[in-house]
Amino acid sequence: MQAIRCVLVVIDPKQPENLALKRACLIASVSQSRLHLLICDGKQDHSEYLSRLREELETQGHTVSTGQAWRDNIYQTIITVQQAEGCGLVIKQHIPDSPLKRALLTPDDWKLLRYCPCPVLMVKTDTPWTGGNVLAAVDVGNADIEHRTLHASIVNHGYDIASLAGGNLHVISAHPSAMLSAADPAFQLKETIEARYRDACKQFQSEFDIPDSQLHIKEGPADALIPDVCKQLKAVVTIIGTVARTGLSGALMGNTAEVVLDALESDVLVLKPDDIIEHLEELVAQR
Repeated sequence: MQAIRCVLVVIDPKQPENLALKRACLIASVSQSRLHLLICDGKQDHSEYLSRLREELETQGHTVSTGQAWRDNIYQTIITVQQAEGCGLVIKQHIPDSPLKRALLTPDDWKLLRYCPCPVLMVKTDTPWTGGNVLAAVDVGNADIEHRTLHASIVNHGYDIASLAGGNLHVISAHPSAMLSAADPAFQLKETIEARYRDACKQFQSEFDIPDSQLHIKEGPADALIPDVCKQLKAVVTIIGTVARTGLSGALMGNTAEVVLDALESDVLVLKPDDIIEHLEELVAQR
């Protein structure tokens, strides 16, 4: 988080509280990053409002730039500006769509999580981060190099945020149910599955000083367990990875990050593997 040079903050003038801006100021105060305030609107001029926000933030010691843009839809507008400004983090307040609308149309926030080439922080509450629990969700059942790198990034970001907020880092990994028919004996008993998952967590437990009491290995689907543990811990932010699944498989299955977005009672930081980020940057450049 501390290597981010510019943070893109999506401002919605219709929202009475700039929750995204509050989070951005907290992060910028530690990372010394520039804030770029963006209003996605191609109709009404918001230059006076943006100028006022900029002046207020500059008096607080922040380096600020502003802009207003529109390109087809919200998520494409955000991504275009993110690339143009070289922003290493996008912060946006999440406003849930109705279940009916979500069933008919893919929400813009889901599309932003899929296609944005940098981490996205969805702000959902005004709860202060200070002293709060941070929950990092990993899938240690996938042990390939891409997933191990993503796990390290998720835990690393969680550690940074917990340090920033003076809070505690917790890690959750969901594991499948035991199957007597499994070819691998380790997956025939719940106890041996859990032991294998705990063993896979030992490296980052040691690196980031995470005690066993803050490691949650649980049986069940991740999209149900992550919100449950988040609620139990009263986590202020949950960090999760996504492989940015698109196309028919994305429509049928959904990404865990998207599925849990509305269910989580915390802010949500979504990260991607490096190769996915490179691919998304290439797609943006081709537009």
